[in-house]
Amino acid sequence: MRLLLGILTIMVAMSAQAASPVTLCYNYGCAARAQLRFASDELDALDARLRAAGSAAEEREVLAGVLGSLYRIAGERTPVSADRAGNLGDQGENGRMDCIDHSTNTTALLELLATRGSLRYHKVLAPARRTRFILQHYSAVIEEIAPPAPLAAPAEVPDHVGLLLFLCDCPEVLADIPRPPAPPPGNPGAQFAVDSWFVDNGEPAVVLPLADWLNGDGPNVQ
Repeated sequence: MRLLLGILTIMVAMSAQAASPVTLCYNYGCAARAQLRFASDELDALDARLRAAGSAAEEREVLAGVLGSLYRIAGERTPVSADRAGNLGDQGENGRMDCIDHSTNTTALLELLATRGSLRYHKVLAPARRTRFILQHYSAVIEEIAPPAPLAAPAEVPDHVGLLLFLCDCPEVLADIPRPPAPPPGNPGAQFAVDSWFVDNGEPAVVLPLADWLNGDGPNVQ
């Protein structure tokens, strides 16, 4: 019996170590906080989705959904499941989030993904603020980086290349060896708002160019 209890204790400890803690805030202006842990298998599944992206644009598209999934999981373990798009749809609810909560939490979730190496085409920046008339709004921000170098794969050398190199001094025949396709060039340095305030809990975040967001673009929610 003691042996069984010891094994169970070790398994629980290993499970806790495998999980990744994140502190989320809510109830407007980060008035309340809760720490939760994402299990390794949950994060591994999301990592796989992100690593399947073949360009920065694809990664942004997948990232929007991955953030929605992270918020949905968070809503199962914290009060943020009550959060609705904007500020009017969840007034008075425990777990509601304003743009300060969202920009803080989304940045923390992005940093979690970046720490795991899940983001190959972007880095995480500090939240941005926009001011229109007397209103202020905040959002998480990412910046596109140069695409990672493709993994070197063994080149398939056509049979005639080796033969011609043996028979004659014909270096031009090396051009017949196929080269791996280069990754899409993208637009390194471009910055994007990642705004989860625009959507209900668990829905994909809104990702759009930061300049457009600063000019007021985004869904019409209040």
